[in-house]
Amino acid sequence: MAEKEIVKEYSEGGITVVWKPQKCIHSGVCVKTLPEVYHPESRPWIQPEKATIKDLKAQIDLCPSGALSYKLKGEQPESGADPASGTRVEVIAKGPLMVHGMLEVRLADGSIEQKKRSTAFCRCGSSGNKPYCDGSHKKSGFEG
Repeated sequence: MAEKEIVKEYSEGGITVVWKPQKCIHSGVCVKTLPEVYHPESRPWIQPEKATIKDLKAQIDLCPSGALSYKLKGEQPESGADPASGTRVEVIAKGPLMVHGMLEVRLADGSIEQKKRSTAFCRCGSSGNKPYCDGSHKKSGFEG
């Protein structure tokens, strides 16, 4: 039986911040970008009322794993990257291979997953969520 995906939503005004903890690689981009909003030791740990919608959207678009997304009141859910923008690959020092944009991932078991935002792929070999990064490179001392 497949594990149920956990999804947490934090709403304020016209925006709902959506967090999928199983996708999070704990890069810290959220905390570094908007420390007034993200407090990992607090509950709730996301406090969207402490930033503007514009600032929240800009920060969420930087999330390297796609664990954070957003929904705007009265609009369809965020559909991800614009196909016209293409796909961009970035090697993160001592971290994952980031693929930004829309892509199709064919897994070893033959299943296919559609990715519409940024996707972090493991380079260290230690991830418990291969082929995706789960942040294990930090503990393994990966230097690639």
